[in-house]
Amino acid sequence: MSLFVFGHKNPDTDAICSALAYANLLKKTSRPDAIACCCGPPNKRTEFVLRRAGLDTPRIVMDVRPEVEDVCRTDVVTACDTDIFSEVYERLKQHSLRAIPVLSSEGELVGILNLLDLLELVFHGDGDPTKSRTVNSSLAKICECLKGHFQHVSNADQRDDFIVSVGAMSAHGFVEHIKDYPPEKLLVVSGDRPTIQLPALERGVRCLVVTGGYTLSPGLLELAKAKDVSVLVSPFDTATTTVRIKSARGIGPAITDRFLSLSNKDTIAYARSSVERSRQSIFPVVDDSQRLCGVLSKSDLIDPPKPQLVLVDHNELGQAVDGAAEAEIIEVLDHHRLGGGLRSSQPIRFINEPVGSTCTLVAMRYRAAGIEPTPAYALCMASGIISDTIKLRSPTTTDIDREIYGWLASLCTCDLDEFAHDFFEIGSALQTCSPEEVVAEDCKEFSEAGHRFSISQIEELGFGLFWDRQQEIRKALEGHAKEKGLDFAALLVTDISSSGSLLMMSSEPACWEEINYPRVGRNLYKLENVVSRKKQLLPLICSLLDSQPEPME
Repeated sequence: MSLFVFGHKNPDTDAICSALAYANLLKKTSRPDAIACCCGPPNKRTEFVLRRAGLDTPRIVMDVRPEVEDVCRTDVVTACDTDIFSEVYERLKQHSLRAIPVLSSEGELVGILNLLDLLELVFHGDGDPTKSRTVNSSLAKICECLKGHFQHVSNADQRDDFIVSVGAMSAHGFVEHIKDYPPEKLLVVSGDRPTIQLPALERGVRCLVVTGGYTLSPGLLELAKAKDVSVLVSPFDTATTTVRIKSARGIGPAITDRFLSLSNKDTIAYARSSVERSRQSIFPVVDDSQRLCGVLSKSDLIDPPKPQLVLVDHNELGQAVDGAAEAEIIEVLDHHRLGGGLRSSQPIRFINEPVGSTCTLVAMRYRAAGIEPTPAYALCMASGIISDTIKLRSPTTTDIDREIYGWLASLCTCDLDEFAHDFFEIGSALQTCSPEEVVAEDCKEFSEAGHRFSISQIEELGFGLFWDRQQEIRKALEGHAKEKGLDFAALLVTDISSSGSLLMMSSEPACWEEINYPRVGRNLYKLENVVSRKKQLLPLICSLLDSQPEPME
């Protein structure tokens, strides 16, 4: 499995740009299989960045828990429902298989064939003389099994229920014997015995098999043609020929058409629970069109490979892609506070520095590796810094951010001042998004002092659009808190031009009166000089929550 480089849920520009740039660096250094991913589509501003940089959107992956398609064998050996015993048996033996999926001539999955059921075909109908003699096949398939040739043949590919009769008795006894069966179904096996061959031809049997490599005399062959009796020459003796004819039986009766199949999109955990009580030896894997795309056994589900992840711009499982807890996290690159939930079975690289943007840390990794990013990736990383530091004006900005930003600017082919102006001007969430999308666009969940809450942040040029839409946004914020089971949800609306924000709460926890910022509406506060969720708002909320008793269970 590949190495996935992920930003946090509801990804912002820094999360997506740092994932793209770091995956590119890993490809050039230690992990050529690194793939940049994101937990959702980019917002308008990030789309603008990727378009200007000429970079593709990261692969959207909502859940990294291994799926059946990650562990199933895709080089599937199959049988066709028109195959015969000998063909399938040789296939199973060649590939050391105990079972095989069966497809129709149109490629549809029709069943499973197990080796033991296949072997039953050889003993089919024991105890019933007619059934034991009956071979459903075609003359062409029988000829293949015998490695023989035809002296005369009619309807070689027509599938019939042949009744095999061995001419190993007296001529009189043989004539009496074949009277009991319809001639058009009889397949007579005989050595070089004209006394058997003649009455068979006169009777007009379906086929005469001459064993031992012998052929019909010219006179008898003319009679065969006149009676339209197919004549097949076998190089084997009569006993061997008879066994080989039975191996030309069609596999139809041995196919199990009631079976359990799995979807290629089933999680490993779901597949394991589905197959644990089944007695099947193999499980076909199908796609959404019910076409066979793989096969697996129970042993394939015992210890499946875990996906490997690099987390950028976050270090909390609550903000990570679904399934991250079941993955192998091999590296973290972040600039936020330490969260909870991350565990590893072995030491990992964990870089967490107090800078304004994760893209700053990624660019530092480029410099440490002695690799100069292309203009596209330089612009990508500069965009992350512009977004997270509000073009170096946020209080989270450090001298390292300014230095790295200057280095990246020297590598870009566009003027970053003009680019930053266009970046902030485009993609106003309040102008283009529904109230629910505004709340979800850049939303992070936190747990603190016994409370679960979320903080969303949007950046606007002025508050005009917010005042026009505040009622519907408040309703969406309250709905978000209820849907996610949160104690409360907050939305920070930051004015880029004034470096101030408005804070809207879905509800106010106890002790909220200690906030010490002016209240400008219901659950709405004006926060002068507050632009950072990470460095300013989150510590403020945490301090308020820490000052009150934890909620009762």
